[in-house]
Amino acid sequence: MGKNYLKPDYIFESSWEVCNKVGGIYTVLSSRAKTLQDEMKDHIIFIGPDCWKEKESPYFKQDNALFAEWQWEAKQQGLKIRVGRWTVPGEPIAVLVDFTPYYEQKDEIYGWLWENYQVDSLHAYGDYDEASMFSYAAALVTESFYNTQLSTLNSKLKIIYHANEWMCGLGALYINNKLPQIGTVFTTHATSIGRSIAGNMKPLYDYLFAYNGDQMADELNMQSKHSIEKQTAWHVDCFTTVSDITAKECVELLDKPVDVVLPNGFDDSFVPKGAQFTKKRKAARKRLLEVANALLGENLGDDTLIISTSGRYEFRNKGIDVFVEAMNRLLRDRDLKKKVVAFIEVPGWVGEPRKDLQERLNSPLTSNLSPLEVPQVTHWLHNMSHDNVLSMLKYYDMHNRKDENVKVIFLPCYLDGNDGILNMTYYDVVLGNDLCIYPSYYEPWGYTPLEAVAFKVPCITTDLAGFGLWANKEFGHDGELKDGVKVIHRTDYNYSEVADAIKDTVAAFSAMSQKEVDDCRKKADALSKKALWSHFIEYYHEAYDIALRKAEERN
Repeated sequence: MGKNYLKPDYIFESSWEVCNKVGGIYTVLSSRAKTLQDEMKDHIIFIGPDCWKEKESPYFKQDNALFAEWQWEAKQQGLKIRVGRWTVPGEPIAVLVDFTPYYEQKDEIYGWLWENYQVDSLHAYGDYDEASMFSYAAALVTESFYNTQLSTLNSKLKIIYHANEWMCGLGALYINNKLPQIGTVFTTHATSIGRSIAGNMKPLYDYLFAYNGDQMADELNMQSKHSIEKQTAWHVDCFTTVSDITAKECVELLDKPVDVVLPNGFDDSFVPKGAQFTKKRKAARKRLLEVANALLGENLGDDTLIISTSGRYEFRNKGIDVFVEAMNRLLRDRDLKKKVVAFIEVPGWVGEPRKDLQERLNSPLTSNLSPLEVPQVTHWLHNMSHDNVLSMLKYYDMHNRKDENVKVIFLPCYLDGNDGILNMTYYDVVLGNDLCIYPSYYEPWGYTPLEAVAFKVPCITTDLAGFGLWANKEFGHDGELKDGVKVIHRTDYNYSEVADAIKDTVAAFSAMSQKEVDDCRKKADALSKKALWSHFIEYYHEAYDIALRKAEERN
């Protein structure tokens, strides 16, 4: 830890993804929790939304004895909370708050926000209200805990309030205004306007210097989200983001440089070791090939190259389009030395697992089976005719024919272990791959490639992903396959070259000797060790120090 950093006595951290697994931020917070919990034993308190009305959160364990006195007082104050522990390594304290009662006060809250911080909530739509009411409720929880439990203890306590994403901005501004003795930290994991520019097929990087964030927010109907994000960035004590590439975005689109870059680390406690790893890898490969063979009516053996891409279903931003393009080109590549099964593991608008595929998987496979109808997908979708992946496969006439050496299979569901076909969790599946490919166009950090290398799977990513840039920095050159991570140079306009680079890398990998492959896997593993939270937590200490010093100056 830094020599003279001020250390917080308590941290309150709010995010929509506390005990609520919806995206990459869940991984950031849940994997970092253990490191902070080890340092601050129960003085880190996560605050998340209580959106579990019908069923209980699988990630939360309620404990009515925890802060029992405060729980009672908070209820007297009208707060609807549940206190317990987040069931992730370290089991940190979590408070889930019901934010729905605040909808009634929405107009007053937005009025206060405008008067004090000029945040434009007039153009709000979609999830803006929901996020804002949660954020407000999270701030009230912190205020209540501080006033009843901490301020009486010791007025000199150093306290941090850490808000994640625009969705928690309102709460950070409320704390900033009402409790100036608390240091505020705000992390944007991707600027809302940058994501929107990229998602709307506009070139983000070549024109970044010329874009005006406010103007683009008007054009793309993003005024309210952009406004809360920008004002939070400007008014908190310490403004942070997750990578150098997103830091550039912040300067150009929010007109505010970040104070610290907080790269996303990794907790490898759930990566199996030794014989257990080998056993799990074998099981994953066996299951992936069983599913592929049942779907395709094939008999692909263990020497098949298993590759995949995964993540959120952002067709262009995550590079799913260029992944399909590369597989199409690989079909005709003479340098390919092995058969390839390429899985696209992104949750689509899934209907149900295929009954015909389930039947085949449940009965012992006989040889000479014919492929199932639509042998490119494992689950039926609600929008089969309008799905981007299936449409692109159809456009390229990629129907996984027997004589083709590259088969592409869309697994359009969350891999939670209960999908009805694979029935394995994502972490149990990922280690079965030979190579993972994440050719992102817009990727502030990129957990998927970091997870892949932690499971000793070499991967391909791009230098438009924060992780790819970080890997290049660690290597001291552009990552190559022999380093464990191939980092492809990607721009707004070189889609075709990227597809070719992926195709060539897979072909080169297929020709590697076992020793070369083992070496790749070792290098991938070694790189992942440099991204453990034990290394990256240092940047958080720097952020807390900046915020605490500013709070001290104020008071």
